[in-house]
Amino acid sequence: MANRKDLIHQRLITEGQKTAAFYQSLPPAELDQPVYLAGPGWRARDLIAHLVSTERTILRLVQDILAGGAGAPADFDIDAFNAAETAAWSGNAPGALTQAFAAARAATVALVETLAEADLDRRGRHPFLGEASLDDMLKLLYRHTMLHERDARKALETGQPLPGGPD
Repeated sequence: MANRKDLIHQRLITEGQKTAAFYQSLPPAELDQPVYLAGPGWRARDLIAHLVSTERTILRLVQDILAGGAGAPADFDIDAFNAAETAAWSGNAPGALTQAFAAARAATVALVETLAEADLDRRGRHPFLGEASLDDMLKLLYRHTMLHERDARKALETGQPLPGGPD
């Protein structure tokens, strides 16, 4: 049986490839279709921008915790952060966004390769989870892409944005 690190490593690779392929396959009209009604009314294009930002941010967070840091500040406003970051990234060309996501995921995968199994038990503050282990943070990272891809697929298939918000 594979250890936790190997399972996380493989899921990050597999789900990252699926996510990149999904967003690469979308024509421009679908990239501009709304996926969520709540909040800023994110489109499929905004979701890949959000995933780029999340991937890069969680990588830095994990690096901070590995270096002995506490993780995200206690007063971190995840909604304000997501709105600002997504707006900053979503103006990029779709291909550039997908490439940025793939590069950020590759950096996360490379970091996981360097971890010892015991590192997964280190704890810090995550912007969404609160106090959590690196194991939980890294699992959420690949689940996060899965959830947003599922929502985007549903909105695109039905032509109707979902009533909720992005996170």
